[in-house]
Amino acid sequence: MDRHWRPRSRLAGAALAVGLLALAAAPATAGPREQAKRMHDRLVGVPPSDAVLSSMEASITGGNPLDAAYTAMNDPVFYTSALKNWVTPWTNVAGNVFEDLNDYSATVIGMVRDDVPFNTVLSADLVYTGANGVVSAAYSHTDNLHYQQLEQQNVNLADPNLFVPRLQSTLPGAVLQAGETAGIVTTRAAGEAYFSGGTNRRMWRFTGINFLCRDMEQLNDITRPADWIRQDVTRSPGGDSRIFHNTCVGCHSGMDALAGAYAYYQWDDTAMRTTFTRGVVQPKFLINATNFPGGHVTVDDSWVNLWRVGPNSSLGWRGAGGAGNGAKSLGVEIGSSRAFSECQVTKVFARVCMHPPNTAADYTEVQRIADVFEANNYSLKRVFAETAVYCMGN
Repeated sequence: MDRHWRPRSRLAGAALAVGLLALAAAPATAGPREQAKRMHDRLVGVPPSDAVLSSMEASITGGNPLDAAYTAMNDPVFYTSALKNWVTPWTNVAGNVFEDLNDYSATVIGMVRDDVPFNTVLSADLVYTGANGVVSAAYSHTDNLHYQQLEQQNVNLADPNLFVPRLQSTLPGAVLQAGETAGIVTTRAAGEAYFSGGTNRRMWRFTGINFLCRDMEQLNDITRPADWIRQDVTRSPGGDSRIFHNTCVGCHSGMDALAGAYAYYQWDDTAMRTTFTRGVVQPKFLINATNFPGGHVTVDDSWVNLWRVGPNSSLGWRGAGGAGNGAKSLGVEIGSSRAFSECQVTKVFARVCMHPPNTAADYTEVQRIADVFEANNYSLKRVFAETAVYCMGN
């Protein structure tokens, strides 16, 4: 079997998953060569060549297991398949792993490959595309053909000559200036998934899920003031104001205060792209004003993090933030938090170790690797390597 093979169907993907689960049950007394193979299989998802396996074995025997992990991650399949499958569920509401490569998933893959500080994933003026001429379709704000071709033609995403970083603000047809871009938040794929319809609260919710590892149930806090809750939220649902104060406030107080950062963004179903109305609040922020006319009226893209005080202060908000304008500054606020670091490590742990942290030793390791993540300029590749070393004997 070609070691660069990857599953193309749901059945093939399921078969691979069953095989990987079997690896997870392997005995913990494996020697260096078995550990090397387990590490490669878990990181990449396909067997290593004999030469690569021997190199990894030598690194482990020599007391340098991190080197073995980096050797494994040199395999192009780590980028084109393993990382792609890992990040794809973040790019859509359903969490579907079978979606095509897109500018959101491609940008995460590129940031891992190039050790771009991952705490900028929600704030950088950055997108990864194929190099000029690699595929026939150029990057487009109105379709995903460029990325579909990259995937269909098995373009090597590990090759910096074929897969390159670009500034979102300089792409042909870009409507965003550098200060208005916000990493994956302002990619086309994120706009289609999270700025479409609704009230743009969805973008905040899935940012919390994907980058703080917390849905609204975990962020619920009824102690925050209701000043920022918009007019569309009735204060007496079902005629009972107690429901509002004891339930609705828990999510809306913090969420509405943050989601104002997205006030100028909208997904245009006709043009099939994200639009940006600089200085003009999208009408979706002002709907159903008669539900509670005394509610907050969004007049600009300002935001405030009410969760810096109260139970959610435990997320470890850091720096001089806490308020700002626009999606970029909110992305900096999130990426600076301790919860952001722990979340990325927890997601990598679940992927590489094939189970979420569930023992005292696992939780201690998550904290240690989060420290390493921050100390190494937020290198997510280092997180994969550290996690693979921890799990290679388990």
